[in-house]
Amino acid sequence: MAGTLFIISAPSGSGKSTLVSQLRTLVEGLDFSISYTTRAPRGSEEDGREYHFTTRAEFERMIAAGDFLEWAEVFGNYYGTAFSALAHAKKAGKDLLLDIDVQGAAQVMKKLSEAVSIFVMPPSPQILEMRLRHRTVAEEAASKAAVPEAVIQQRLAEARHELKQMQNYKYALVNDVLEQAVTELRAIVLCERGVRDGVQAVASSCRTDAPSPKLKAALATFER
Repeated sequence: MAGTLFIISAPSGSGKSTLVSQLRTLVEGLDFSISYTTRAPRGSEEDGREYHFTTRAEFERMIAAGDFLEWAEVFGNYYGTAFSALAHAKKAGKDLLLDIDVQGAAQVMKKLSEAVSIFVMPPSPQILEMRLRHRTVAEEAASKAAVPEAVIQQRLAEARHELKQMQNYKYALVNDVLEQAVTELRAIVLCERGVRDGVQAVASSCRTDAPSPKLKAALATFER
C-alpha cells in the first residue's frame, strides 16, 4: 500500500546519501523527499536535486506559515521537510523516503507514529572521522575556504550524541560494507511493505529491540 513514510537518519559522514541513492535504484515506488536548507551547495549539488536551497529569511517565513512537517537547525543551518512532500507521494501512489537528522526525525515520529524509522551508523569513530574529513575537502572546494578543525571535532561530538538516540528508531544498520548495508535497507523497506520471502530474516536482524552482535560491536567502539 502506497503512502508509507520511511525515515532515515545518520550522523554526518555515515554514508547515508550513498545508501539512499543505491536503494532508489533497487526499489520501485519510492519517492525521495527533497528537503529545504539554508546551507550553501557542496560540490556538484544543484537546487531542486539534492536540496531546495533557500535563504534564511525565506525559511523562517515558511516556519511561520506552518509549511514544514519537520525542521531543525544543524551546525548553524536550517533543514526542513515540507508537508507537501508526503501529499505528493501519496497522490502519485508512492511511499516517501525522508533523509533527515535525529532532531527532525523526532518531530516526525511524534506527529506520525506509523512512520518507519531507520538509523544508519558508521562502523567506528575512526572511519567516521575519515569520512568527515573527505567531506570537508568537498566543502572547502565549494566554498573556497578552509573548514576549521573545531568544526570537524564538533561534528564528531554530535555523532556520539546522535548515536544515543538510536534506540528511538525501529531499525538500525551498520554501514561498513556498502553492498551489505544496501541489502539490509532494501529488506527493511520490502518487509514493511508486506513482503516476507527472502527479506524478513534480514530485516529482523536490524531491529533495535533485539540488536545484532554486529550492531552491538559498532556501538561499543563509540563508548571507549
